[in-house]
Amino acid sequence: MNKEIHVSKDGNDLNKGTEEFPFLTINKAAQVAEAGATITVHEGTYRERVDPKNGGTSESNRITYQSAPNEQVIIKGSELIKNWVKTQDGLWKATIPNSIFNNFHPYTELIHGDWFQSEGRKHHRGEVYLDGKSLFEAKSLEETRLGTLSSDSRDPNWSKHKWFSEVHESETTLYVNFQNYDPREHCIEINVREFCFWPSKTGRNYITVRGFTMRQAATQWAPPTAEQIGMIGPNWSKGWIIEDNTLSDSKCTAICLGKEKTTGHNEWTELEFKHGTQRERDVVLRALKIGWNKDNIGSHIVRNNTIHDCEQTAICGHLGAIFSTIENNHIHNIYTKRLFKGAEVAGIKFHAPIDTLICNNHIHNTFRGIWMDWQTQGTRISSNLIYDNDCDDLFIEVNHGPYLIDNNILLSDVNFRDMSQGGAYLHNLYYGKNVTTPVHIRFTPYHIPHQTEVMGFMTIQGGDNRFYNNIFINPSPTTEQSENSDKKVEGAFIGKVPDHIPSGTHIYNGYPTKGEKWFEGHKTAQEFNQHTFPIDSHTNLYYNGAKEYEKEQNPIIKENYLPKISVCTEDETVYLQITIDQTIENTPAQLITSQQLGFTIQTESQFENPDGSPLRIDKDARKQSRKSSPTLGPIEALSAGTHRIPLAVPA
Repeated sequence: MNKEIHVSKDGNDLNKGTEEFPFLTINKAAQVAEAGATITVHEGTYRERVDPKNGGTSESNRITYQSAPNEQVIIKGSELIKNWVKTQDGLWKATIPNSIFNNFHPYTELIHGDWFQSEGRKHHRGEVYLDGKSLFEAKSLEETRLGTLSSDSRDPNWSKHKWFSEVHESETTLYVNFQNYDPREHCIEINVREFCFWPSKTGRNYITVRGFTMRQAATQWAPPTAEQIGMIGPNWSKGWIIEDNTLSDSKCTAICLGKEKTTGHNEWTELEFKHGTQRERDVVLRALKIGWNKDNIGSHIVRNNTIHDCEQTAICGHLGAIFSTIENNHIHNIYTKRLFKGAEVAGIKFHAPIDTLICNNHIHNTFRGIWMDWQTQGTRISSNLIYDNDCDDLFIEVNHGPYLIDNNILLSDVNFRDMSQGGAYLHNLYYGKNVTTPVHIRFTPYHIPHQTEVMGFMTIQGGDNRFYNNIFINPSPTTEQSENSDKKVEGAFIGKVPDHIPSGTHIYNGYPTKGEKWFEGHKTAQEFNQHTFPIDSHTNLYYNGAKEYEKEQNPIIKENYLPKISVCTEDETVYLQITIDQTIENTPAQLITSQQLGFTIQTESQFENPDGSPLRIDKDARKQSRKSSPTLGPIEALSAGTHRIPLAVPA
């Protein structure tokens, strides 16, 4: 078969697939391409599901799918609907033959699964789009007619644009309240396919997907205990590169790096008698049995993508994101409609991201920015810009470490929520609240360093964290701002941000310091298990009433000064605008290395690079070299005054 395959809207699937005689569909190319092939797709909209039959054999012998240079290629999971008729009650109606859906009917398929909350109503995987913007599914025909507001939405006025479906044996009728729009004069599309780019079989390794726009797929809820699917993803494979794409309007998830079906599929929801956390432990051990390891799974690269308008996550995955790199992605407008709830909602949501790097991502206007849940070990979250998220920027849940959080800029009302142990928080800028909670009743796995093999299971005592060279700022929000922040969070699964947590507080007072005999005086196993591990904290800068750790070494405190911080984008560059005083200058600090960080208590593992070499935090958030006595926070050589600093994140 040709190593160079071409696809064009002027082609024919009976052609040879050459540049002169191209195929008509991408999926035709996907059925004949073999290792080493490059599929170049030319300008146009392709309404199809790409299901690669083969993968590559190594990093150097891949199958590459790419858009032609300077040509826009769009892959859609939707179809155009034009036969709209206005009804007597002011709605618009379209009747569609069920044959359009082939073997998958998204208006009979319900969103469901473990950790999903339906809010007492049905949510279908179908969707209706007006000029590319999704409408809101209504509970009933009457609600559609009324155009009732969805108050939890980030855009409640748009939520008046409602749709409702009725499915019959041979046809489906859609009723839509387009408000002031005449659908005959606009582009109206509906979901008909689950995927845009997804192999139906696992083990399709070493595939590159580059330069496409993908939109409008009827994906399913993707919890860690089910088959996880996305608009695009490797389906339990190794070595994919997903880069330079624009992805939007997946019903649930855009990019899924998650687990396959045989290790468990919503057994908590379907069988009920065994709790989801126990099911999840079962999933991990079953995955090991079928070959969950570095040789077979993970090692993906997801970079330079723009991802927006999905109602669960931009990127998610349990087990399948191991040894991967997630970098330079712009993620925004995730979970904005909020018709349902669930515990898997974030810009990036991973379980078991072993030795995974998440860096230089730009994440905003979501519910939660980054959520690392279970088995975050050897993981590094570095130099991300995260802000304007309703719940928190970063949530680290029931992990044992070691994991590294460095050079991030976190600006939402709640910066990070810590329900783990064994982390190192270095050179970050926090402008908001920080929350910590031990979890004494959930046993989660930890692993042999740099491997998937399970070393043991343990609960979360809390602590065993390091806080070095950070800047904590209390933004002192007004009463009105606090009320707005709480209102945003109120409709979410996690509940309100606790009212008793003061803004800008570093909530670690009462934890023993590093080196103290934290187990002394506890003679029973229960007492031992419920005692908090020590932490180590030194040389952090606290502004405007942010509270230092009471046993901290060398805290720098500037009680009555509030730095001014904002973010703006101009000419495809993102800038941090900051006004800060001279306290930032001439502060003695250490360059952080593996030697200072030591090892984690529960996993007995060193803070080190994935290849076992020592860590050095010798670059700032812009990849500038740090001095031997570095500047506190994420920007090296920051001085007093007003600055407009370009950041190394995508606009």
